[in-house]
Amino acid sequence: MKRAVTFIACITFGVSAQATTPQAVLTHYADLAHAMYGDSLQTAQTLQQRVDALIATPTEANLSAAKAAWVTARHPYQQTEAYRFGNAIVDDWEGKVNAWPLDEGLIDYVASSYGGESDENPYYTANVIAHPKLVLSGREIDAGNITPSLLAETLHEVDEIEANVATGYHAIEFLLWGQDLNGTGPGAGARPASDFDPGNCSWGNCERRAAYLKAATDLLVQELAWMTEQWAPGGEARTTLTSGDPKVGLSTIFTGMGSLSYGELAGERMKLGLMLHDPEEEHDCFSDNTHWSHYNDALGIKNVYTGSYKRVDGSEMTGPSVADLVAARDPAADKQLRDKLNATLDKMQALVDSAKGGEAYDQLIGENNDAGNRKVAAAIDALLDQTKAIEKAVAVMDLESIAFEGSDSLDAPDKVFE
Repeated sequence: MKRAVTFIACITFGVSAQATTPQAVLTHYADLAHAMYGDSLQTAQTLQQRVDALIATPTEANLSAAKAAWVTARHPYQQTEAYRFGNAIVDDWEGKVNAWPLDEGLIDYVASSYGGESDENPYYTANVIAHPKLVLSGREIDAGNITPSLLAETLHEVDEIEANVATGYHAIEFLLWGQDLNGTGPGAGARPASDFDPGNCSWGNCERRAAYLKAATDLLVQELAWMTEQWAPGGEARTTLTSGDPKVGLSTIFTGMGSLSYGELAGERMKLGLMLHDPEEEHDCFSDNTHWSHYNDALGIKNVYTGSYKRVDGSEMTGPSVADLVAARDPAADKQLRDKLNATLDKMQALVDSAKGGEAYDQLIGENNDAGNRKVAAAIDALLDQTKAIEKAVAVMDLESIAFEGSDSLDAPDKVFE
């Protein structure tokens, strides 16, 4: 069960000499979203090109290039996650591109250690790639032609089971890396390029595996193109945000910041895995890219607060921000939040540095890794401190009722082990 944390303040908006207006902040917030999703689209299109090259010529070099493109594509996308929770259009859509964790046996072959069945998921080992005919929800499905529509409309979250993730970054990640069978030891997934080579097929069904990878990648590009359009001038997301009550719009911004900081990142993505010492709770579990995912989530919160974003082409975007509004009312509260955002990024950088040094995130959360556990716990604590500073900013801005997402791992830890 998730807990909503509600904050109520009693200051009212009045006439102010500040140059920055709430409307200007909302417009720039939409501009940042358009840029972030646009960069996500651009990098996904590069991934699409690398996938096409891998399928055409399934070599280890081309597989490595596709993996590198996937990692690059994750950087801008993870920074968009601060737009979740407050913007309904993003929340309603997000599961199509970033749902996790997934039961990978739905998609492809898995090791025997994965097990053959699950009480929660009848499609735990359905293996779509190996079966052109499937029985789903009591009816036979023709999966002979693996297309984006098959993945999105028939397979994804079939029977409303969230672990049946058939689309998005993590389905693609699994297809590129394969299972990470190392537990909390060193090493990521090690799928061979021959898994996509019909002439030298290592595990069978290579043409269907390539078709699945292409369909999932093409679908990701389509979805990111759609979301980019929603934040363009005249797009639904931008219009919904900027045409209503400015205080509601500002509440949307802080809701996204606080919910990602507290319940989602500190709780569901970090504290839960640390409590369980379970690499299956690692966000980018096949590729061991989790350190960057967490760092970029934290960076995205800072981007939204400060109205800044470094684009993939190296250019910098800056503009009116909620930080300006908070500083105009309470400079100390603004400084405190900026300091906490930077402190969090320092702790996230420690996770990145650890991975660069050879100790990945799944190793850090291992049961007998006290030093690694402390690094992760320090990042969680920084997020919790940061959330308190976000609460203070909410109070300063007189935003009447803001609910942050909670997490049992933070709010009711005993329930995690029930």
